[in-house]
Amino acid sequence: MTTDIFITGSGHTRFGRLEQSLEDLIVDAAREAIEDAQIPPADIDAVFLGHFNSGLVPDGFASSLILQAHPDLRFKPATRCENACASGAAAIHAGLNAIRAGRARNVLVVGAEKMTHRSTPDVTTALAGAGYQNDAAEAALSFPQVFAVAAAQYAERYGDPMDTFARIAAKNHDNAMKNPLAHMHKALPYDFCREVSERNPLIAPPLRLSDCSLVTDGAAAIVLSASTAHASDATARVLVAAAEHVSDFLPMSRRDFVAFEGPERAIQMAYKAAGITVSDLDFAEVHDCFTPAELLIYEAMGLAPKGQGARALSEGTVYADGRTPVNLSGGLKAKGHPVGATGVSMHALGFRQLTGRAGTSNAKVHNGGLPSTWAGRLSPTMRQF
Repeated sequence: MTTDIFITGSGHTRFGRLEQSLEDLIVDAAREAIEDAQIPPADIDAVFLGHFNSGLVPDGFASSLILQAHPDLRFKPATRCENACASGAAAIHAGLNAIRAGRARNVLVVGAEKMTHRSTPDVTTALAGAGYQNDAAEAALSFPQVFAVAAAQYAERYGDPMDTFARIAAKNHDNAMKNPLAHMHKALPYDFCREVSERNPLIAPPLRLSDCSLVTDGAAAIVLSASTAHASDATARVLVAAAEHVSDFLPMSRRDFVAFEGPERAIQMAYKAAGITVSDLDFAEVHDCFTPAELLIYEAMGLAPKGQGARALSEGTVYADGRTPVNLSGGLKAKGHPVGATGVSMHALGFRQLTGRAGTSNAKVHNGGLPSTWAGRLSPTMRQF
């Protein structure tokens, strides 16, 4: 018998260059989610932490830091999930599976990362460790350079996408202006994002600074509850209608980057499991670590045919007042990308959208790195943070 699982609470620190320690961020987000869910901490059966780390902080056993949020969490089983940029999503999947297996009824999931205290070269090196290390050429690539390869391949196959990338960046920065939790509250006009300049230099040609997500500190949390447990009494709840996870080959040489087959497969599996199509979505949060990723996700979602993702912008589909707004939060591009927190942040803010504190009716979240997808349903409300 399948048990329905709901998100019943959320917590979210501000994203940015923060003074708080990793422990402080984890505890703050956890406490807010527990309070929001109106659940006694003693009724939480397990906790999961999404945390990339990769040498960014010395904390090697950070999952137990969640227990500091309340004395009644002591001795709850705590597990850290590391899955590159999908660490937060992996933690959510672990929580869902614990409930499905009957090992838990209520689960607290936290995602967190502390990054800004390290230099840009240090962060670049740490993140690059998520790439394929057994090929010297690939191991030498930073992630901006990886997505520069995607940009070049897209241009060769379909035509120059740089104008589209600039429109994506400008859109997401505009959206972030309405999200008080976002790292950057500064609009970047299309003209600024389009041109290479002293303030918008090339980072990994052809990608400009405006094409790259922010190095950020922050944490987010959600409470997952079975329909037979706290969810039945929750004042606000969102059904997790589908959650799918696929992993593709790590070596770039083993896959067609521009085809984006892994994300497309996960998204289509989630549509089928949830019993919806792309036309049923009212908004989406997607993994725009670099602007080429968002363009490729438009096509993987089915918002536009392959090679025609620019239409999602030119036709107005993905803007805040469009048919399917994408990254109302500002996305990784402007909200920020504290790696382990990103997947949980998407779900926390999606939950807030769906429960009327900032949102619409049907949501699809794609968190890349090793991609996973989430879809939820509730009644329509609004379209603004």
